Amino acid sequence: MSEPLERAREIFAAFEAQLKEELPAHAEIFDAHTHLGNDIDGMVGRYDELIDVFDRYGISRANMFCLDEPDRHPAFSAANDRTLEHAERSRGRLIPFVRLDLSERPIDEARRCLDRGARGIKLHPRAQKFLLDDERLAPVFEIAAERRVPILIHGGRGLPPIADHLARLVERYPEATLIIAHAGIADLSGLAGNFAGKPGVYFDTSVWSAVDLLSFFRLVPPEQIVYASDYPYGLQPQSLLNTLRTARSAGLSEPQIRELLAGNANRIANGEPPLEPSRPQGADVLAQPMAMARIHQYLSMAMANLFARQQDTFGALGLALNATNERNGHAAELDQIRELLVAARDLWRTLPEAEDEDDARTIARTSSRLIHLADVLAVTSGE
Repeated sequence: MSEPLERAREIFAAFEAQLKEELPAHAEIFDAHTHLGNDIDGMVGRYDELIDVFDRYGISRANMFCLDEPDRHPAFSAANDRTLEHAERSRGRLIPFVRLDLSERPIDEARRCLDRGARGIKLHPRAQKFLLDDERLAPVFEIAAERRVPILIHGGRGLPPIADHLARLVERYPEATLIIAHAGIADLSGLAGNFAGKPGVYFDTSVWSAVDLLSFFRLVPPEQIVYASDYPYGLQPQSLLNTLRTARSAGLSEPQIRELLAGNANRIANGEPPLEPSRPQGADVLAQPMAMARIHQYLSMAMANLFARQQDTFGALGLALNATNERNGHAAELDQIRELLVAARDLWRTLPEAEDEDDARTIARTSSRLIHLADVLAVTSGE
């Protein structure tokens, strides 16, 4: 193991301890959005790794479904079978969702898997290339309403506005519980405008940007929010820390945070009625020290290169590091951000030396985790 990679893992261990201090005492955690399998983009979700995350962070249950698998044709059947096998192996910790492709007998596959124990449906309009006005969605919502199982639908990047079409489906099939993934950032104002205050429609918190979550909390009542990591794309401790810190910054109470972490998702999984939505919380204006704002800006710039596994030719990470030298009453937070960014810089520099695809993926993924933690701290520290 390289020295920069070992240093990164030491830092993650320290943040694991910090995260456990920030969690409400004896809090249950339910991860509403995880994947297992092999995606065509190269991402891999491993059963043993996910269960290890559960054990280390005290996660009791999770919704789980396959990725966009190389053997997804026909109808995701082979991948859905693996999902059911993983769920059985987990003895109740993993709640299996059947993933559907609207172009390949989706209702037959939904019935097959629901009959075998699947307890939800996963739809991904970007990956499976359909729009929300597609007439083939109606029978999917119909079977979800009939079987009383939730639909989790991708609501993140790569989509046109989806709110109005989705609202018509929800109105037509009110008994179909809906979870909109990635805080609905693809169409946040439209989705919040249609669904904020509507029992039975939920949003999960699996997004990278703490700014997105702060904006989201001011639009959606806490009773409609479920914690999610999007494993393996999102990992611990950063996804939990991002959710906790932004929820507290938005003014959610500790009981509301407990419901967000597990209570709301447990009610969905157990087939129980949702809580009556209250009111969204949070500010319309983001106020933060100028140094933190600069750090966030530069880290957002740096991440584009890192996602593409390119070197930081612009020098954005160096600019963020320089901004941590400012002393403005937030020395402890800036020092912590600097430690993360130094580790990310040293690891990122080893990317050209990666011997194979797996090494390159590990370097890029670990560097991005360090940068993500630094960005969460920059956005949520100080006023």
